[in-house]
Amino acid sequence: QVQLVESGGGSVQAGGSLRLSCGVSGSTLRSAVVGWFRQASGKEREFVAAITWGAGYTDYGDAVKGRFSVSRDNAEVYLQMNNLKSEDTAVYYCAVDSTNPYRLQIRALDRYDFWGQGTQVTVSS
Repeated sequence: QVQLVESGGGSVQAGGSLRLSCGVSGSTLRSAVVGWFRQASGKEREFVAAITWGAGYTDYGDAVKGRFSVSRDNAEVYLQMNNLKSEDTAVYYCAVDSTNPYRLQIRALDRYDFWGQGTQVTVSS
């Protein structure tokens, strides 16, 4: 079992920054991937970023590449969001794919077996 606790959401003006945190605890995570996803009102949940637990390999969705950065410090995974735009408004979720040593399909929602509760990010223009 893996437990995820998210924090750091809030409201910000366009062009501003926020940092989301995801506290991860539980089973052995050596082969895990931690992903960030978001879901805007009326839209499907989409991939934002991911990081492998061991090597720290990262991947980003096209909409956020160059503006967002994912990192890990011990049991905390961070999503640094810069130059925020109104279209970044969504509920953000962290998730864990607990067994993916070859980082297969890390953008796929159905690879992730544990999810956080979500945190709201609102960007006003």
